[in-house]
Amino acid sequence: MKMKLPPGILFHHDLNLMVFRPRGILTDKWLDVVIELLEREEDRDKKPFNRFTDLSKLDAIDVDFKTVFRFSLHRRLSYAGRPPVKSAIYVTSEAAARIVKIHALVTSHSALNVKMFDTLADAATWLDVSPETLELDPWSPKFSDRQP
Repeated sequence: MKMKLPPGILFHHDLNLMVFRPRGILTDKWLDVVIELLEREEDRDKKPFNRFTDLSKLDAIDVDFKTVFRFSLHRRLSYAGRPPVKSAIYVTSEAAARIVKIHALVTSHSALNVKMFDTLADAATWLDVSPETLELDPWSPKFSDRQP
Protein backbone atom coordinates (compact mmCIF):
# COMPACT_ATOMS: atom_id res chain seq x y z
CA MET A 1 0.00 0.00 0.00
CA LYS A 2 1.42 3.38 -1.04
CA MET A 3 1.70 5.99 1.65
CA LYS A 4 0.20 9.46 1.35
CA LEU A 5 3.11 11.86 1.42
CA PRO A 6 3.08 15.56 2.13
CA PRO A 7 4.66 17.96 -0.38
CA GLY A 8 8.43 17.84 -0.53
CA ILE A 9 8.78 14.18 0.41
CA LEU A 10 9.53 11.16 -1.80
CA PHE A 11 9.91 7.54 -0.79
CA HIS A 12 12.06 5.24 -2.91
CA HIS A 13 10.72 1.82 -1.89
CA ASP A 14 13.29 -0.04 -3.99
CA LEU A 15 16.13 1.74 -2.17
CA ASN A 16 14.55 1.97 1.29
CA LEU A 17 15.13 5.70 1.18
CA MET A 18 12.95 8.63 2.20
CA VAL A 19 13.85 12.01 0.69
CA PHE A 20 12.73 15.22 2.41
CA ARG A 21 13.26 18.50 0.54
CA PRO A 22 11.49 21.35 2.34
CA ARG A 23 11.03 24.73 0.68
CA GLY A 24 10.14 28.11 2.05
CA ILE A 25 10.59 28.44 5.79
CA LEU A 26 11.45 25.48 8.02
CA THR A 27 9.15 25.73 11.02
CA ASP A 28 8.04 23.71 14.03
CA LYS A 29 5.02 22.67 11.96
CA TRP A 30 7.28 21.15 9.24
CA LEU A 31 9.23 19.25 11.90
CA ASP A 32 6.00 17.93 13.42
CA VAL A 33 4.86 16.73 9.98
CA VAL A 34 8.18 14.93 9.48
CA ILE A 35 8.05 13.31 12.94
CA GLU A 36 4.51 12.07 12.36
CA LEU A 37 5.37 10.68 8.92
CA LEU A 38 8.57 8.99 10.08
CA GLU A 39 6.94 7.33 13.05
CA ARG A 40 3.91 6.20 11.06
CA GLU A 41 6.08 4.66 8.35
CA GLU A 42 8.54 3.11 10.81
CA ASP A 43 5.63 1.41 12.57
CA ARG A 44 3.81 0.43 9.36
CA ASP A 45 6.69 -0.84 7.29
CA LYS A 46 8.82 -2.51 9.98
CA LYS A 47 11.70 -2.50 7.48
CA PRO A 48 14.34 0.14 8.26
CA PHE A 49 14.87 2.91 5.73
CA ASN A 50 17.53 5.57 5.34
CA ARG A 51 16.74 9.25 5.07
CA PHE A 52 18.05 12.11 2.98
CA THR A 53 17.18 15.71 3.81
CA ASP A 54 18.07 18.55 1.45
CA LEU A 55 17.97 21.91 3.23
CA SER A 56 19.42 23.84 0.27
CA LYS A 57 16.07 25.16 -1.00
CA LEU A 58 15.00 26.82 2.25
CA ASP A 59 14.44 30.56 2.33
CA ALA A 60 14.79 30.65 6.12
CA ILE A 61 14.87 28.53 9.25
CA ASP A 62 12.40 29.50 11.96
CA VAL A 63 13.23 26.96 14.64
CA ASP A 64 15.27 27.58 17.76
CA PHE A 65 17.67 25.47 19.82
CA LYS A 66 14.89 24.26 22.13
CA THR A 67 12.79 23.03 19.19
CA VAL A 68 15.70 21.23 17.51
CA PHE A 69 16.70 19.66 20.82
CA ARG A 70 13.08 18.50 21.46
CA PHE A 71 12.79 17.09 17.93
CA SER A 72 16.13 15.28 18.13
CA LEU A 73 15.60 13.87 21.61
CA HIS A 74 12.12 12.68 20.64
CA ARG A 75 13.48 10.96 17.54
CA ARG A 76 16.31 9.35 19.51
CA LEU A 77 13.92 7.97 22.14
CA SER A 78 11.17 6.91 19.72
CA TYR A 79 13.65 5.06 17.50
CA ALA A 80 15.32 3.21 20.39
CA GLY A 81 15.52 -0.55 19.92
CA ARG A 82 15.20 -0.36 16.15
CA PRO A 83 17.81 -1.30 13.52
CA PRO A 84 20.42 1.33 12.60
CA VAL A 85 19.62 3.76 9.79
CA LYS A 86 21.50 6.53 8.07
CA SER A 87 20.22 10.09 7.89
CA ALA A 88 22.19 12.22 5.44
CA ILE A 89 21.50 15.94 5.58
CA TYR A 90 22.66 18.27 2.80
CA VAL A 91 23.33 21.83 3.95
CA THR A 92 24.43 24.94 2.10
CA SER A 93 24.10 27.58 4.83
CA GLU A 94 25.50 28.23 8.28
CA ALA A 95 21.98 28.46 9.75
CA ALA A 96 21.16 24.97 8.48
CA ALA A 97 24.53 23.64 9.63
CA ARG A 98 23.87 24.89 13.18
CA ILE A 99 20.60 22.98 13.52
CA VAL A 100 21.99 19.85 11.90
CA LYS A 101 24.96 19.84 14.27
CA ILE A 102 22.58 19.96 17.25
CA HIS A 103 20.47 17.15 15.76
CA ALA A 104 23.55 15.00 15.11
CA LEU A 105 24.86 15.60 18.62
CA VAL A 106 21.60 14.73 20.36
CA THR A 107 21.06 11.58 18.27
CA SER A 108 24.68 10.41 18.50
CA HIS A 109 25.28 6.96 20.01
CA SER A 110 21.82 5.85 18.88
CA ALA A 111 20.44 3.83 15.98
CA LEU A 112 20.01 7.11 14.07
CA ASN A 113 23.31 7.78 12.33
CA VAL A 114 23.04 11.46 11.33
CA LYS A 115 25.70 12.98 9.11
CA MET A 116 25.91 16.41 7.49
CA PHE A 117 27.13 16.90 3.89
CA ASP A 118 28.00 19.88 1.75
CA THR A 119 27.77 17.97 -1.56
CA LEU A 120 25.06 15.72 -2.93
CA ALA A 121 27.68 13.35 -4.34
CA ASP A 122 29.17 12.68 -0.90
CA ALA A 123 25.73 12.13 0.61
CA ALA A 124 24.85 9.72 -2.20
CA THR A 125 28.07 7.76 -1.70
CA TRP A 126 27.42 7.45 2.04
CA LEU A 127 23.82 6.32 1.43
CA ASP A 128 24.96 3.97 -1.38
CA VAL A 129 22.62 5.51 -3.96
CA SER A 130 23.21 7.49 -7.14
CA PRO A 131 23.45 11.28 -6.99
CA GLU A 132 20.57 11.36 -9.49
CA THR A 133 18.34 9.66 -6.91
CA LEU A 134 19.00 12.48 -4.49
CA GLU A 135 18.43 15.11 -7.17
CA LEU A 136 14.84 14.05 -7.92
CA ASP A 137 12.61 16.94 -6.91
CA PRO A 138 9.43 15.99 -5.03
CA TRP A 139 8.08 19.47 -5.88
CA SER A 140 8.17 18.81 -9.64
CA PRO A 141 4.89 18.51 -11.57
CA LYS A 142 5.59 14.77 -11.94
CA PHE A 143 4.72 14.34 -8.27
CA SER A 144 1.96 16.96 -8.04
CA ASP A 145 -0.85 14.38 -7.95
CA ARG A 146 -0.15 13.72 -4.28
CA GLN A 147 -0.17 17.28 -3.04
CA PRO A 148 -2.63 17.76 -0.16
